[in-house]
Amino acid sequence: MTKHHQGAGYCASNARIRTLERGRTLLLRFSSVIQIRGINPYVYVDARLADRIRAGWRRPLPVLVSVNRQPIKPWRINLMPSGDGGFYLYLRETIRKASGTNVGDSVIIQVCFDKAYRGGPADPLPKWFRSTLKANPKANEAWTALIPSRKKEILRYFASLKSPAAKARNLRRAIQVLSGAESRFMARTWKNGK
Repeated sequence: MTKHHQGAGYCASNARIRTLERGRTLLLRFSSVIQIRGINPYVYVDARLADRIRAGWRRPLPVLVSVNRQPIKPWRINLMPSGDGGFYLYLRETIRKASGTNVGDSVIIQVCFDKAYRGGPADPLPKWFRSTLKANPKANEAWTALIPSRKKEILRYFASLKSPAAKARNLRRAIQVLSGAESRFMARTWKNGK
């Protein structure tokens, strides 16, 4: 275990894992505890479990996820690489609210590889983001240079934002990091617009 995954029950490899076959899709069910990393609640998925979801995958891993069996139709989420072969399953507010969970709670996670995953952005570029990018050439250039999976993750996140305050806050962070500032955004540290 790495230093940010310490404690009994926090790491999926310490959890009881149940594997179910649904047709040819492997569904993994395991218990863990929601932790916090900076301001981001997450469940850590260790390398052993990640390899059971999709062997050898080292970039953002597209999965379908239910937390405490909620929702009935699983969320589409990307597990984010942790750098040690494991992944972070970040649990944004809508997920925690729907599952009735908070940081420190024990949860049952059901996860399987998202076979419907396709590369490239699936959500449209919001007008409020497009207009701000056009007004900031440096940020626009960095956005254009981003790899498709990173764009897809950002656009999926933007599509989930509901309140004007959340949109404004995340727009400010996105433009800041795309303009070259070293800062945290989307659960990673950005440098020079990447």
